[in-house]
Amino acid sequence: MSTRTFRIMVRGVFDGLDDGQRAELLARAAEHDVLRAAFTPEGHLSYDVSARPAFTFRFLDSGEAEEDILEATERAEEAAKAWLDERGYGYRNLRSKAEDLSQAPLGKRQRRALRES
Repeated sequence: MSTRTFRIMVRGVFDGLDDGQRAELLARAAEHDVLRAAFTPEGHLSYDVSARPAFTFRFLDSGEAEEDILEATERAEEAAKAWLDERGYGYRNLRSKAEDLSQAPLGKRQRRALRES
């Protein structure tokens, strides 16, 4: 059985931030900029609280079977909640979207490489 790679995005909105928390997020905004966003096993957070209170965590996980994506999504959601809770950041409207890369359509270059091999 082959290993499947999953990309999971957990999105939400910061809620009830006090002035200190908002200042902390703004001070660390450069390391959480969407232009630096990446899917990582530990999760990467991106936001721009100066524009809007939304945030996105990006997680990379894996499993052996197609149904493992459900457990991977649950782990990602729990990790995002834990990160937010540890820092005392309020949040709402958490939702997740997961993708099994083995099921993703091939891009133009990938199709060409398959034809040529």
